Amino acid sequence: MKKVISIMTAAVLAITISGIAFAEKAPQEVTDLANSKLLAMGMDPTIVEAVNAENAKRKSLSSIQEMDAKWKATPGIVDYMKALMDNECGKYLKGIQNSDSYLAEVFVMDNKGANVCMTDKTSDYWQGDEAKFKNSYNNGKGNVFVDEVEFDDSTQTYIAQVSVPVVDEGKVIGAITFGIDVEKLN
Repeated sequence: MKKVISIMTAAVLAITISGIAFAEKAPQEVTDLANSKLLAMGMDPTIVEAVNAENAKRKSLSSIQEMDAKWKATPGIVDYMKALMDNECGKYLKGIQNSDSYLAEVFVMDNKGANVCMTDKTSDYWQGDEAKFKNSYNNGKGNVFVDEVEFDDSTQTYIAQVSVPVVDEGKVIGAITFGIDVEKLN
């Protein structure tokens, strides 16, 4: 038994030394922010307009997944990625990000979880299979979702992702995710 405990202790120590961080619950300040200021952003006219325009394209899930595979296989930032940062909504999000130092990233998704606009390149194009989208879009019912604090490769910070629904006239049409740098939130 002592040998098993020693092996387990050594394994935990090795994992810790190797830099793998364990997730932890987001601080209450993040939840409070999610349910106030960030939730209200889901009804912002610029964001709503961009999501409505993207939803009107009626992209198939297979075309979204094809773009997702291409996105993940492409290093750096190429034109089709840059377009999501340079469109009106992307520039608007960048202004929001620059106004609050705790915002590590912001990105908006359509009703299928595909990126509409973003401040920085996301690790993938399609968020529709991830908890952030599934929980905040919530099959068109909407919900506030606060994820655990984790190390984010794309921003190189410890963040808690907060996702809220994008709502137009009472109807959930997409979702928006905010990466909150918990060390800068005060």
